[in-house]
Order: sequence, then C-alpha cells, then structure tokens
Amino acid sequence: MTKIGMRVKKTIKLFAISEVAIFSLWLYSYAFFLNFQIAFLASVLILLGSTYSYKRLVDSRVEAEDRPDDTDLIEKIDDPFDLYSEEIISELNVEEDMDLKSVVKEEKARLKSQKNTLKNTAKSAPALVSIFRVVPYLFLVLGFIGLKNNALLSLPPFLVGLGFGIVVGFFMGRSLFVKEVIES
Repeated sequence: MTKIGMRVKKTIKLFAISEVAIFSLWLYSYAFFLNFQIAFLASVLILLGSTYSYKRLVDSRVEAEDRPDDTDLIEKIDDPFDLYSEEIISELNVEEDMDLKSVVKEEKARLKSQKNTLKNTAKSAPALVSIFRVVPYLFLVLGFIGLKNNALLSLPPFLVGLGFGIVVGFFMGRSLFVKEVIES
C-alpha cells in the first residue's frame, strides 16, 4: 500500500473511532448527541477544508515561482539586498554607512506599509473564499439555525463538540496534507 493510502486509512480510522464515541452520546441524550455531532462535523470539515485550500495555494505559488538555479536560497533569505557581500563591505566608509542605515529604514517602512498587507491579502483571497471553506461554514451556520429553530440547541455540548472537532480535524488534516509536504 502506498504512503498516501496508509495516511488515508489512518485518517478514516481516526474519524470512525471518533464517530463511534460520539454515537455513544445518544444513550445519554438525543439533544446532547445532535448538538455535539453537528458541531463536531462542522469543525472537522472547516479544518480539513482550510488545510486543503491553503495547501493548494502554497503548491500553486511554489509552482509559479521562477527561481534561478545559481542563487543560493538561504543566502537570498538572509541577505535579500546583498548588503553583506565582500565587495560592498570593503568599499564602505562612514558616509555610506549612514546611507545604508537610511536604506534599511526605508525598506522597513515599505514592508510595514498598507500596500503590502492588501497585496498579501489579495494573493491569499482564493484560499479565503475557497469552496472547501465556504461549504463547511454554511453547514455550521445552518446546523446552528436548525438546532435553534427546533428548540434543540444546547450550547455546552455544541461548544464541546466544536473543541473536540478541532482536535480531531487538526490530526486528520496533519496526517492527510501536512506530512505530504514534509515527505517531499
């Protein structure tokens, strides 16, 4: 069996064990079970959808990025403006040192500007409004409204179900999507 198949099998096992535990709540109270189940499913689906949509966003950005083979990526991250190259350091004097400080201040101000925030938000917008995120949120809202309209809503089991779903969804998303990136 492939690594992906084993991860999917592990994820399904985790979900099945969680569902068996949740179905045992039915013995306690039907309303408790229903609140817990709707909240659990919504939070698991939200986490899986978010993880998947961001994974797709990162994958598309990695594929779109053109990196020349001759540049050292770590050096580019550590010194993006080539400020510490040997040629520049040997030619520096006191006046140029002051200019260097002003360049660094200008770059810091540029990085903090509102344009970059809007630009980054626009780049990540496809992941924010992905169908994989919108549908689970709709399920959460409609489930909440359905429970409220049928006088079955009880907030303590609903909130506990959300928390339990977050934990299970985290481990499911991690085993499905994150380990794939680490193994690559």
